[in-house]
Amino acid sequence: MPSAFQFQCHLVLIFLAASKGETRYLEVRDAGEDDPFLLLSEDLKRELSAGQIYRRSLRCIDMLSIEGQFTFTADQPQLHCATFFIGEPEELITIHYDFVNIDCRGGDFLKVFDGWILKGEKFPSSYDHPLTTSQRYVDFCESGNIQRSIRSSQNVAMIFFRIQLPGNGFTVTVKKNSNLFPCNVISQTPSGRFTMVIPHQHRNCSFSIIYPVMIKISDLILGHLNGLFLKKPSASCAGVGDFVELLGGAGLDPSKMFPLADLCHSFHGSAQMKIGCDNTVLRMVSSGKHINRVTFEYHQLDLQETEARKENSIEEFCFPSI
Repeated sequence: MPSAFQFQCHLVLIFLAASKGETRYLEVRDAGEDDPFLLLSEDLKRELSAGQIYRRSLRCIDMLSIEGQFTFTADQPQLHCATFFIGEPEELITIHYDFVNIDCRGGDFLKVFDGWILKGEKFPSSYDHPLTTSQRYVDFCESGNIQRSIRSSQNVAMIFFRIQLPGNGFTVTVKKNSNLFPCNVISQTPSGRFTMVIPHQHRNCSFSIIYPVMIKISDLILGHLNGLFLKKPSASCAGVGDFVELLGGAGLDPSKMFPLADLCHSFHGSAQMKIGCDNTVLRMVSSGKHINRVTFEYHQLDLQETEARKENSIEEFCFPSI
């Protein structure tokens, strides 16, 4: 059976699908499909392509993957609310406060967090984010009009808020900005293909997939300098400044996940791994001395794949948690 973490994450992703439009805009896929995602209707697509601003109300727990203007108005004391924002891998998210009417002195708060937090676990992890944990929070009650726009460092962000007086609330405008070199991504979908590039930057980048998946790495370039590949004599990644690792676990924070495999040699070909964990992460560690690149594709495991072993694959992991 799915773990509590997987259920919560999938619930969040269902919110994501439902939040792409109001009820009149949603079309459910064939009932026989297992995929919980809903599709945007052609009506909404036409409205958005025409340049109209999308507007709707927020729920206490909500999910957004689309640009627009969003308003929350408390109809009763709301003590533990959060809105999750997610974009495409190559997008950053900007949240702008248009209007805020909360009682900061009375205990209300409105905070933006640069990333996601779920059950105390953060994405990106503290090891992979350029800011400290405290710097990743922007508290409206402390910053006020000084900082009305906040831009995320990756394709996910969130708002925490507590509003105790009915009638109080806020309005935000959400916009997306392109990110030339995406680093730290949560995938919106259970399958896809992605190329991660870290050009001469000392940073760590994680790509998170909240599904059991088959992941296949087709191209890996490490230690690229002036057109030459640096030869690495060691057979182990220990002490190597540039490498890729595959992680699996039952939480959101990559630093708390199990290391399943590491790669520190460039190759062109195919290396695949079946990972049955609730969350799968491909993480690239870069020393900043080189241009590093990895291309991979992934798809969610179906029941037959979880039961059958594939030749030329690394041993499966985490299947007891499914």
